[in-house]
Amino acid sequence: MKAVVLALTLAFVAGQNFAPEFAAGKTYVYKYEALILGGLPEEGLARAGLKISTKLLLSAADQNTYMLKLVEPELSEYSGIWPKDPAVPATKLTAALAPQLAIPIKFEYTNGVVGKVFAPEEVSTLVLNIYRGILNILQLNIKKTHKVYDLQEVGTQGVCKTLYSISEDARIENILLTKTRDLSNCQERLNKDIGLAYTEKCDKCQEETKNLRGTTTLSYVLKPVADAVMILKAYVNELIQFSPFSEANGAAQMRTKQSLEFLEIEKEPIPSVKAEYRHRGSLKYEFSDELLQTPLQLIKISDAPAQVAEVLKHLATYNIEDVHENAPLKFLELVQLLRIARYEDLEMYWNQYKKMSPHRHWFLDTIPATGTFAGLRFIKEKFMAEEITIAEAAQAFITAVHMVTADPEVIKLFESLVDSDKVVENPLLREVVFLGYGTMVNKYCNKTVDCPVELIKPIQQRLSDAIAKNEEENIILYIKVLGNAGHPSSFKSLTKIMPIHGTAAVSLPMTIHVEAIMALRNIAKKESRMVQELALQLYMDKALHPELRMLSCIVLFETSPSMGLVTTVANSVKTEENLQVASFTYSHMKSLSRSPATIHPDVAAACSAAMKILGTKLDRLSLRYSKAVHVDLYNSSLAVGAAATAFYINDAATFMPKSFVAKTKGFIAGSTAEVLEIGANIEGLQELILKNPALSESTDRITKMKRVIKALSEWRSLPTSKPLASVYVKFFGQEIGFANIDKPMIDKAVKFGKELPIQEYGREALKALLLSGINFHYAKPVLAAEMRRILPTVAGIPMELSLYSAAVAAASVEIKPNTSPRLSADFDVKTLLETDVELKAEIRPMVAMDTYAVMGLNTDIFQAALVARAKLHSVVPAKIAARLNIKEGDFKLEALPVDVPENITSMNVTTFAVARNIEEPLVERITPLLPTKVLVPIPIRRHTSKLDPTRNSMLDSSELLPMEEEDVEPIPEYKFRRFAKKYCAKHIGVGLKACFKFASQNGASIQDIVLYKLAGSHNFSFSVTPIEGEVVERLEMEVKVGAKAAEKLVKRINLSEDEETEEGGPVLVKLNKILSSRRNSSSSSSSSSSSSSESRSSRSSSSSSSSSRSSRKIDLAARTNSSSSSSSRRSRSSSSSSSSSSSSSSSSSSSSRRSSSSSSSSSSSSSRSSRRVNSTRSSSSSSRTSSASSLASFFSDSSSSSSSSDRRSKEVMEKFQRLHKKMVASGSSASSVEAIYKEKKYLGEEEAVVAVILRAVKADKRMVGYQLGFYLDKPNARVQIIVANISSDSNWRICADAVVLSKHKVTTKISWGEQCRKYSTNVTGETGIVSSSPAARLRVSWERLPSTLKRYGKMVNKYVPVKILSDLIHTKRENSTRNISVIAVATSEKTIDIITKTPMSSVYNVTMHLPMCIPIDEIKGLSPFDEVIDKIHFMVSKAAAAECSFVEDTLYTFNNRSYKNKMPSSCYQVAAQDCTDELKFMVLLRKDSSEQHHINVKISEIDIDMFPKDDNVTVKVNEMEIPPPACLTATQQLPLKIKTKRRGLAVYAPSHGLQEVYFDRKTWRIKVADWMKGKTCGLCGKADGEIRQEYHTPNGRVAKNSISFAHSWILPAESCRDASECRLKLESVQLEKQLTIHGEDSTCFSVEPVPRCLPGCLPVKTTPVTVGFSCLASDPQTSVYDRSVDLRQTTQAHLACSCNTKCS
Repeated sequence: MKAVVLALTLAFVAGQNFAPEFAAGKTYVYKYEALILGGLPEEGLARAGLKISTKLLLSAADQNTYMLKLVEPELSEYSGIWPKDPAVPATKLTAALAPQLAIPIKFEYTNGVVGKVFAPEEVSTLVLNIYRGILNILQLNIKKTHKVYDLQEVGTQGVCKTLYSISEDARIENILLTKTRDLSNCQERLNKDIGLAYTEKCDKCQEETKNLRGTTTLSYVLKPVADAVMILKAYVNELIQFSPFSEANGAAQMRTKQSLEFLEIEKEPIPSVKAEYRHRGSLKYEFSDELLQTPLQLIKISDAPAQVAEVLKHLATYNIEDVHENAPLKFLELVQLLRIARYEDLEMYWNQYKKMSPHRHWFLDTIPATGTFAGLRFIKEKFMAEEITIAEAAQAFITAVHMVTADPEVIKLFESLVDSDKVVENPLLREVVFLGYGTMVNKYCNKTVDCPVELIKPIQQRLSDAIAKNEEENIILYIKVLGNAGHPSSFKSLTKIMPIHGTAAVSLPMTIHVEAIMALRNIAKKESRMVQELALQLYMDKALHPELRMLSCIVLFETSPSMGLVTTVANSVKTEENLQVASFTYSHMKSLSRSPATIHPDVAAACSAAMKILGTKLDRLSLRYSKAVHVDLYNSSLAVGAAATAFYINDAATFMPKSFVAKTKGFIAGSTAEVLEIGANIEGLQELILKNPALSESTDRITKMKRVIKALSEWRSLPTSKPLASVYVKFFGQEIGFANIDKPMIDKAVKFGKELPIQEYGREALKALLLSGINFHYAKPVLAAEMRRILPTVAGIPMELSLYSAAVAAASVEIKPNTSPRLSADFDVKTLLETDVELKAEIRPMVAMDTYAVMGLNTDIFQAALVARAKLHSVVPAKIAARLNIKEGDFKLEALPVDVPENITSMNVTTFAVARNIEEPLVERITPLLPTKVLVPIPIRRHTSKLDPTRNSMLDSSELLPMEEEDVEPIPEYKFRRFAKKYCAKHIGVGLKACFKFASQNGASIQDIVLYKLAGSHNFSFSVTPIEGEVVERLEMEVKVGAKAAEKLVKRINLSEDEETEEGGPVLVKLNKILSSRRNSSSSSSSSSSSSSESRSSRSSSSSSSSSRSSRKIDLAARTNSSSSSSSRRSRSSSSSSSSSSSSSSSSSSSSRRSSSSSSSSSSSSSRSSRRVNSTRSSSSSSRTSSASSLASFFSDSSSSSSSSDRRSKEVMEKFQRLHKKMVASGSSASSVEAIYKEKKYLGEEEAVVAVILRAVKADKRMVGYQLGFYLDKPNARVQIIVANISSDSNWRICADAVVLSKHKVTTKISWGEQCRKYSTNVTGETGIVSSSPAARLRVSWERLPSTLKRYGKMVNKYVPVKILSDLIHTKRENSTRNISVIAVATSEKTIDIITKTPMSSVYNVTMHLPMCIPIDEIKGLSPFDEVIDKIHFMVSKAAAAECSFVEDTLYTFNNRSYKNKMPSSCYQVAAQDCTDELKFMVLLRKDSSEQHHINVKISEIDIDMFPKDDNVTVKVNEMEIPPPACLTATQQLPLKIKTKRRGLAVYAPSHGLQEVYFDRKTWRIKVADWMKGKTCGLCGKADGEIRQEYHTPNGRVAKNSISFAHSWILPAESCRDASECRLKLESVQLEKQLTIHGEDSTCFSVEPVPRCLPGCLPVKTTPVTVGFSCLASDPQTSVYDRSVDLRQTTQAHLACSCNTKCS
């Protein structure tokens, strides 16, 4: 029956107004409760929150307008263990808010929808938001004909998707309505972000896991009444959870529960209030003062000036000797106080503190951190009034730019600053302000849907004006500003300066194009499609400079291109002629293809497909080609990731890159940010340093060279690069600074430095140090992070998620001087040198840092939050005393005792719940998140609904207040994990013990996931304490230099008897002598036996394999007396048997096979190098033989028994004597190391030149430590170092002895242990020649090694071939050798053979291919131990040089391409030249009538001619012949050098970019400096590594064949009177037959010049050449050389001519 009645009721209501209504003249009374709690979801843990209890009076005030009033409101704070602890009434807070809460509000209410809200001004926004939380319950959009439906509904938190469900309760004839609101699906979600302007949402990260989720469920019991329904009960349950990691790793929750229960109806309406009601918004939450309130502390401001004064005094007073542990929190308090201050207040504070140095410093550091407009305006006004320095202003502006909240008012302020004369006059400030202007626009536009174009228009206009005036520096600055702003309207402005074909912008400098392309990246974040199209257009333009195309590639892939676009790029790379672009694009796509799916999902998939299209061919390109490297890592379980990208951009395969960019990106909590980016352009750095500075001053030189090359057909020079180095830094995607370094800037800096009285400043500083000392204190506060997200709860109370990090760093330095004799005020340098100076310094660097992570309620009157706090405090004090006496050569440094805190570094991490209110500022209710005691079961009180005895779950409100009726349920008992560890290490010598302690109590027992492991308390500390009983008074280091150095040695060595002179009497000394002689005798005997056994074994191995291999001759420094295979004691006993050992042996046949295979694999790559190293060497691949087999003689200590081996050994010795230099007259008179050691094993005190003492002085005056003696024996070129323990009971020593035997050989013996006898090893280094290839050998032999070295040897197993390692650590027979040899042979300029011999006589040969050339010829004549400093610069530049050579009628270009050059008779060809407008050098080549080559080199105003004469090569300089042997040394006026080299001559002019020009009768070779690569042209090419575009003609066209290319570089004759006897000219030839093109008869002319004889001459030698022809019906006005190619035909080119008398 009830069901029928309800059905009829619903049917009746469907035809009526189905919405809540409140009858006029009646007052509806409700009971309202709200509880907002934050914490972890489990019970038994701490939570913090707020509870509101009140009665509601609701009555109609007018048609569709109602009044709402709170009666007896009560606010309670909660901070305790839920649900054990009760809420604490906040009586003072309630009393403070009572006047506002007593004022009723009005609101519009129509058909269940809340409209406008009205309230008097006396009602604060906070109280009005509480009302909105109540009104949100009344918001009901009930549809008459639907029972389940959804819609976007307005609520307190915005406009979100809401699902309605309507059902009926047949038992009580009520309607049950439930609506669920999804807070993650909102058209308009109300929230405020502070400090997150630079972050972006990571969509893919949020797909896997949502870091912030929210849902609200509202349940209603509605009773049908006459014309509407009445709300009997309403329950609201909202859950907002935040996961700092992935959801699986835990989440903190903010739960809001509301209940609204109908009590009664009163007949009297709510009495009206005499106040003016104003429109105060709608149901939506309104943000107010919580935006300025930090959630860390509540400050009740009663007397702001006094409070600011108190905090400043605290900071200035307690952060001098040490940083107070609460300094960061006090700094945040000062930020909070100044954040609410007006400009006038800041002005008042400034006038009070500007003359108080410590207070001024703290005040100026805090103002930018407030992030307010008033603070920014204050900085501006004080700078304009010159009350703060430029340094203070720059620092303040840089901080303020990133802290201030951007709005139109702030942007206008920056706009006014950029026009200020004071800003314009200072380059640093101008840069900071302009870049800051762009950043402000970017920050404002990021939070605004429609960003006005007027904000960025002033900069766009400035850019247009700068382009019109050609102001390059200003153009670059304005482009950077537009790049920072990232406003889409700037796209048009930037497009106008892009190097698009056919536009005027093509003529702009390339630096402008570079900046314009890179400025597109921030625009691409908003308009990716628009930027994508432009980037692709630029990338596909093959005529564009390669660097610009690579930068376009960077921009393109930052726009997240589609699969089709990436495939288009990949197909373009397949046919790309420029290897720089191909290498860069390929490496970029390859790196991105490996990216995790979370970071670049679509791009990674597209690039993976592109890799399948491209294959691996481009992987073989060397490091000299441009590369892009992208590395990233993402942990899904932690929702944390990082990415790093590096772009290495080159455009001419030079040794140094043209530019590089490195950037990092971070991913955390579903957001991403570009953290740091650094870019540098060093294109002109090499040229700036190495080029002749006076080069450009000679206009005569350029005129002469231009006269030579004007004959070239359609000559077009390359653009001259402006020497420039630039660097920029970006932070969070915003450029914060850049610098351009060029020659004028360097000259200006040098001039400025000369004008400054630096010497005077230095003198005054030295006087201040030595006379009065230094006392310096500095502290710097930093607000490192302030990231906040504020969002309202359903109850109208704002909750906040925030991260704060503040630090205070300080340093205290005090230096006290003491001089003897005391210095006068006007002392000079001479007096100082004779003075004993002592300085005592005490240094205390300190830092304190607080970091807070907060989730909870935050308003300006109460706070209740869950907090994780990390406090770091570190102090590292030091007290040092230094004493210096220059005259005596004494230096002493002492580390003195200093008061050290218990922990040098400590960090405490705690999590707790806290509640506080403004009325009780000194009361904080703090509850640790994990209870300190294990909980026991307690009863949980549940509310039982009187309306529904069955306690329907929908109506249950168990987590509201403890009610009268209760059920008892146990709370889980947790045993929280407690963990403590301590790790200590101590050093008895210095008497100190270092300990690292870690203690933790966390909630992992609840859930073993990351969030619960972090919950609780954690302590990390590091301490350094004295060791009990080993207290050290001080640490000392003494240095004595000079003839009296031995006087400082604490322990003396008996130089003749190898004993220590110690106290103990003659008996102990004699006993030591006896024991020592016995040990020596035993050791010598065993060593001699071992040596002979080794010799027999080696001879046997050598002879057994000598017949199975071929070897080459070896020219290497002969081994002297087998010093590298035995110790000095062993050598003395066996020197007679081993002094004549030879250097010849052979390797096994298997080794030969291995090395032959290795050699053959690299023979093709080195065959050309072999030809170029020696012109007489055969060019065939068979010229290279096995390195291993030919180097066998390096490995044997005995000679072969065969006669051929004897002859070879004799030949090697004879060649060694010819090739190696003798020692100078002052060199060693001894013939071997053994002889030198035998003459004097230990050098005496008279040879001691340096003594170093390191010791610790104990409290009982004992000294422990070490002494180092450095001895020098100049006559024998010998150095000895002895390190000894100075303790009287220790004989431990290290002895190192090095002897230079010749300029090609040095040997070192190192022994250590008791009296240097326990372990020993010999190291010998040699250089020499192996079959005309330079080589170096390193041999290491030993008798006994510590087990630790063997253990470390096993650790390198994965880096060394297994067989080699097993040989090294294998247990050897008694007669096996204990040495290893490594030989490096430079077989060519790009390959090195590494040959290794192990103790088991195994030989390993590895060929290494080098990325750069080795200057072999220079190494051959270079003594590694003589004049190295003078030659190192030349060798380095030579190694990176590009080489072009001519061998046996084949020309090898700079790019290693070869072709046959059919040279014309007597006509010069340009072999190589500087193709820029500077024309630094030119090399011309011609072949005379007798088929002999001539070389002409033009450098500066100098003409050099090299040509064969008789059997020699002759040189003329400016037509003056230099008689042989030709030699010309470089001077300041003559920037080149000419010298005889091998069978020819060599010209060197590296300062002009011409590294070397070598010429002999059969070959020539040209080498250009690395910084000239890409700037050359001629027969040798551009030296840019672009082998696919090798044949560039003078007009820039790429020829299709080498013949046409070579002919284009002929310098034609002007007439038959030409002195060079050249009779050729270059001309466009007509095709003999006519063709029909497009239906018209056309005449065809070659678009490439062809050499032809002059009029009156007949060809006597021709060659066919294929050239391109252009065919037209009529003669066009354009040059024939600029036309396109219609067809290619073969024609005859003339090479030699015979002329008659008619030739003119």
